[in-house]
Amino acid sequence: MYAIVKAGGHQEKVEVGDVILVNRLDAKKGDAVEFPVALVVDGAKVVLGAKDLAAISVKGEVVDDEAKGPKINIMKYKNKTGVARRKGHRQKLTAVKITAIA
Repeated sequence: MYAIVKAGGHQEKVEVGDVILVNRLDAKKGDAVEFPVALVVDGAKVVLGAKDLAAISVKGEVVDDEAKGPKINIMKYKNKTGVARRKGHRQKLTAVKITAIA
């Protein structure tokens, strides 16, 4: 059984026991979080209807509330002018372990 959940502006495919990285949530380590569901697949049965999905929720527990994504290097350069600019970015993330799909 797996589900597609909406988490932080993205959609993630999750199963019970998975650890996913989502954009930073306002939750501390050990807190319980709940995600809205977009799709649920249980064997050959697929649940898509909004009324059916309203009864289903995906629950998770925050494992790490201070995770960071990979470093992204940004380099801007203008030819023949001596203009060069270097900048970096690391996205702030939250690691969540999926505990239940019900």
